[in-house]
Amino acid sequence: MRGGPDSRVLLAPDDGSLGPLLRLADDRLGPGAGYGRHAHADVDVVAVLLAGSLRHAWGAEAVLAPGDVAVLRAGRGLEHDEVAGGGGAHVVQAYLRAARPGEEPAHDVVVRPTGWVDLGRADARLWVGAAGPDVPAGLRVVARNGQVTVEPGDGPVAGPATVCVWELDTARPDWAW
Repeated sequence: MRGGPDSRVLLAPDDGSLGPLLRLADDRLGPGAGYGRHAHADVDVVAVLLAGSLRHAWGAEAVLAPGDVAVLRAGRGLEHDEVAGGGGAHVVQAYLRAARPGEEPAHDVVVRPTGWVDLGRADARLWVGAAGPDVPAGLRVVARNGQVTVEPGDGPVAGPATVCVWELDTARPDWAW
């Protein structure tokens, strides 16, 4: 297996200004590369696979294809790895403060959703789809020609592009006071 990811942090608010959002990253892994076995606790990690394939090495060891969304709820804690397939992987990952800290860990995969993805939480929603006139308003992650940008917006998004929109409850969380 080759080295770890080439990771570019897109956002990392440390002041609670984006509610539950802790970090948003644009990660690229070469063929057979992984993150390395690592631990998480009390965080929800939402991964949108833009290209390639990615095997989640924990539990049922799900394999993601382009367009799939994985939701890892670390709960009271787990150790895992994610490993790219033979063609590598391009993934956007969002780290959210856990919706239900201390619960049993869980991992769900939503296969190629179009529209709103149920994250099972009231303070964050994710929309995934193609660029066009009907992209909802919110924090927009736009992947176009291998480049990823993020900014708040509303109105149409010129294509072709894959768009992820985060709607976040930006009320300051208790820990930010």
